[in-house]
Amino acid sequence: MAKKTRDRTRSAAPGENPRRPCPCGSGKRYKACHGAGDDVIVTRPFEGLAIEPDLIAMREFLPSATAPLPLREPAERPVTLATVLPGAVAALVRDTGEVFLGMQVQTRSGDLSADLGRALRWALDAEPGTSLPVVGPGTAVDLVRLQDVVDPTAHLDLTLHQDFGWWVPPAEDGGEPSAEVMAMLERANAVIMPTEAVGDGVRGAYWVDTGSKAHIRWVRPEPEPELTAALARLQARGRLTLGEGTKYAGSFRAHGLLVPVWDVDRELHAKEYTDAVTAFAERLEAALADDTPLTDAERRARDVIAGKQVTLR
Repeated sequence: MAKKTRDRTRSAAPGENPRRPCPCGSGKRYKACHGAGDDVIVTRPFEGLAIEPDLIAMREFLPSATAPLPLREPAERPVTLATVLPGAVAALVRDTGEVFLGMQVQTRSGDLSADLGRALRWALDAEPGTSLPVVGPGTAVDLVRLQDVVDPTAHLDLTLHQDFGWWVPPAEDGGEPSAEVMAMLERANAVIMPTEAVGDGVRGAYWVDTGSKAHIRWVRPEPEPELTAALARLQARGRLTLGEGTKYAGSFRAHGLLVPVWDVDRELHAKEYTDAVTAFAERLEAALADDTPLTDAERRARDVIAGKQVTLR
């Protein structure tokens, strides 16, 4: 007999009609979405936010980065979004009351946006000097997603750090970091991969040195079919590179978006690719605007590109 994984007949949360649309905005009925339990997977959790590409980068491959969270309404406490916090906790509140939310955390549901919303709600009411190790399960009654609290048109003022020194509060804020935090800081700094933004005018593109190779990873906001077709048009014309010494390596899917990756020269600084990436962005925009049917060569290129795509889980 197959193992029963969960009871899907549980009643709706108070005040929720299971036949009505889910308050998360997915367009599905509540009972087929968040009303079905914490195992529902939201494949594109940050859809509708201008900061979507940066959120995905912070979640998946930026090692050490912080940014003020652009809320719709000002909060009583300043809120900072971070790639990872000491102990990989979901949230912490410093002695000063400053709130930090972690992106690279253990998840308890299939909706990262809701997990972050619950962590934020906890942090705004928590005592200073406390942390939330893991976000607990929620209900539709307390469902708060980032889309509910973040300015949808704002961008992240993202700061990339070369280490995790920002884990330690400034001396003027009072308090001394524990020996445990200092040990975690030392371990984290030892494995950090050098990472930089390619350029101020290119959003979502990052240079990463993995030790053996250097890459440019670029989180793109377009739907996958349109983006893949545009990349195929460029590939068929021999224009999918970022210049001499670079090679298109493939792409990975993360939280509903594609992240194209190029192998690049480790000896060149990230900013030396700004012009090449900017020029590529113009070629890509033109290819995205081309709505003519793909040629035979472009269809073959699309098949090759599709074969180089992997999904992060």
